[in-house]
Amino acid sequence: MISNSTGRYLWHPMIEPRVTENNPPVVIERGEGVYVYDGQGRRILDCNAGMWCVNVGYGRKEIADAIAAQLSRISYASIFGNSATPPSLELSERLVRMLEPEGMARVMFGSGGSDAVETALKLSRQYWKIQNRADKTKVFSLKNSYHGLNFGGLSATGGPMWRRAYEPLLPGFHQVDAPDLYRGAEGETPEAHGLRMAALMEREILYHGADTVAAVLVEPVQGAGAGVNVFPANYFAAIRAICDRHDILMIADEVITGFGRLGSMFGSRHWHTKPDIMCFAKGINSGYVPLGATVVSEKVAAAWQTDHPLAAITHGYTYSGHPVACAAALANLDIVEKHDLPANAAAVGGYFLERLRELTKYPTVGQVRGVGLMLAIELVQDQERKTPFTAQQSYPKRLNQAVMSRNAQVRLNGNRFIISPPLVFTRAHVDEAMDALHQSFAATPIED
Repeated sequence: MISNSTGRYLWHPMIEPRVTENNPPVVIERGEGVYVYDGQGRRILDCNAGMWCVNVGYGRKEIADAIAAQLSRISYASIFGNSATPPSLELSERLVRMLEPEGMARVMFGSGGSDAVETALKLSRQYWKIQNRADKTKVFSLKNSYHGLNFGGLSATGGPMWRRAYEPLLPGFHQVDAPDLYRGAEGETPEAHGLRMAALMEREILYHGADTVAAVLVEPVQGAGAGVNVFPANYFAAIRAICDRHDILMIADEVITGFGRLGSMFGSRHWHTKPDIMCFAKGINSGYVPLGATVVSEKVAAAWQTDHPLAAITHGYTYSGHPVACAAALANLDIVEKHDLPANAAAVGGYFLERLRELTKYPTVGQVRGVGLMLAIELVQDQERKTPFTAQQSYPKRLNQAVMSRNAQVRLNGNRFIISPPLVFTRAHVDEAMDALHQSFAATPIED
């Protein structure tokens, strides 16, 4: 039984503790399909997929059964050293098979997206040490990026709101301006903007010395940091070309975009690009049990086939390859492939984006954007000037509360609504969400 004092003892991520101490949290008790239910039994349309992750929806019996079956066999076993479990072996093989077009070859598991990125960063530095090029340690990423909150991922993350309280961060990490088709491409075609911003990345790499750079870390679409910033179509491939020219590893942070969210099975595949390292979590098992994965290409994996004294992988987590998490992932991927959820994300996402454009009639909607079922609404004070709301203005929070009061849940991210529903969303669910959005925009005044 949950007491009335709940909220006093739990520190919630991404909010000031004093706020939650005096405001009881919304308690989500159960989920079914694309809906969650709070403690009062209210049914809420989840347009967030939890936190970008519940791609196959809630209450999937196939996954619950796989979890229960694995728990009845063995609940935990370490894969340190030369040990494994059937689910960890099967899942690693399956991921490599799914990623054959990208040339992936080996898998390391962790407990989530931050672990996956941390692993990629460490492996990229180790790769160059094994190649006897120990000066290649620097990592370049983009401003307004988000790569998790472990110290490595945080050092690569390009948002001061996450970094400031924990500085100084790790040395050797550098952020470059990201493409911005809404505010940064005045007078440019998308193609010209993409090439210009890629050239900026190359210029910064050359300034620091390409012989000192280990990797470039990028998201196929910027998620939490930029509120779904969709790059020009040529940008991701242009970064790949820069890495090739200067012998630098390209790391794709696919924690959000992996397993169908953009309408392709992988975000890199959406941009027709083959990274050297790919990071996954969230959609790998739809959040049923925490799991992350870092997958490396044949080229990268080959570096460890040597007698170099640093070729041992002295990295891993207690729960790496957790058998229950891997069993959940296998059942989840069965659903994703059987029902072709990437195709559904493309079709329903296209319809959702089309309907979101209706919202531009409201004076506080500056832009709607997205790919597949990764969408956003940019809120502004002035459409012509693209002026964002300040932190002191309550309109975005009040608008978010208005949507929630109409039994739909979107994610407020600064001046943006992020919309990333389960990949099993239908056009009917889109219409339901749009009713809530239209009513909320119409009913919410700009000023208190």
